[in-house]
Amino acid sequence: MPNHSKEEKLKAMGELLDVIDTLRQKCPWDSAQTPESLRPNTIEEVMELSEAIVAGDGQNVRKELGDVLLHVLMLAKMGDEKGQYDIADVCNSLREKLIFRHPHIYGQASARTAQEVSDNWELIKLKEKNGNKTVLGGVPRSLPSLIKAERIQEKAAHVGFDWPNRDEVWDKVREEEREVEAEFKQGHEVDREKEFGDLLFAVVNAARLYGVRPDTALEKTNLKFIARFNHIEQEAHKRGKNLNEMTLDEMDALWNEAKKMHLGE
Repeated sequence: MPNHSKEEKLKAMGELLDVIDTLRQKCPWDSAQTPESLRPNTIEEVMELSEAIVAGDGQNVRKELGDVLLHVLMLAKMGDEKGQYDIADVCNSLREKLIFRHPHIYGQASARTAQEVSDNWELIKLKEKNGNKTVLGGVPRSLPSLIKAERIQEKAAHVGFDWPNRDEVWDKVREEEREVEAEFKQGHEVDREKEFGDLLFAVVNAARLYGVRPDTALEKTNLKFIARFNHIEQEAHKRGKNLNEMTLDEMDALWNEAKKMHLGE
């Protein structure tokens, strides 16, 4: 188990900063990068970290954390080169923000539960000098839709716009389901997308209220489906068949076989 002292951690960070400085000075590729050129790679590294977290792979999480940290330090170095900010500014501003947003630790406020801390956090952000101007203003427009829906609902809930009893959300889910079904029966193609959106939003709300991360839940189901479908494809090849040559009953039998093997779980 890691048991590095604070001094060892600071030493490791200092040595890493030295490497970043050297790469920016001497490596043709690293020295040519800009924040704009790194942006796609930064997004990719964060997504790879997310995959490692979902997989519960501690060793890979450590590796991907390093890749994300590399991008943080490179971007901070670029800011330093332009005289805009450096890694110390990044750390200091983060430290100040964390202290300001935790008045129950560093001030006189009281918060006895994680929910109270979370509620206070959103209200404090509205009071910050450069903070959010509206309750939903801090939700990035570029977030994937499923995560964005959850964040919108969380922020609204922090100011009291939420179901008084979480069990009531199922009535809303069923209502939206009926409306989707009605649109298909009536043939109103224009409204199908709208009603499906409302249904998905309600399902995300239900997941949130019951402590389930919808994006994580869906990704785990994606991985499970991939593993089981791959089993069908592999078994089909063993039998000298392509998938489109198999009957649905044959594929269902292999799917059930994959389920019994707990593939993807």
